[in-house]
Amino acid sequence: MFYNLRLVYITTKDKAEAKSIGKKLVKENLAACVNIIDGMETIYRWEEEIVEDTEAILIAKTPYHNVQNLTDRVKDLHSYECPCIISLQLTEQEGNEEYQKWLLKNSQKQEIDYEVEDL
Repeated sequence: MFYNLRLVYITTKDKAEAKSIGKKLVKENLAACVNIIDGMETIYRWEEEIVEDTEAILIAKTPYHNVQNLTDRVKDLHSYECPCIISLQLTEQEGNEEYQKWLLKNSQKQEIDYEVEDL
């Protein structure tokens, strides 16, 4: 069964910012679940300088139809001028179908009971 789900990869300045953004995304039903990975080392170019820093990764799990609203919301909440927000398409969605249904149900503005046959 294909559910058109996405993992949205977001980097933040620290765990506190990742947690703040993540809680809002889940509360506003823009993501069913988020994961936070703290202490990522990053090297990037900014304004012609090479920068080394530590960041936190925020991974949001959401259906495709939420990606643009999620992106807009993260940009509103984020401290960076140009935050990394990248949607990764899940091309082969094998795995726990019940979890995928849960993810869809918990990423909606309204409560909807999905049956496998309906999706």
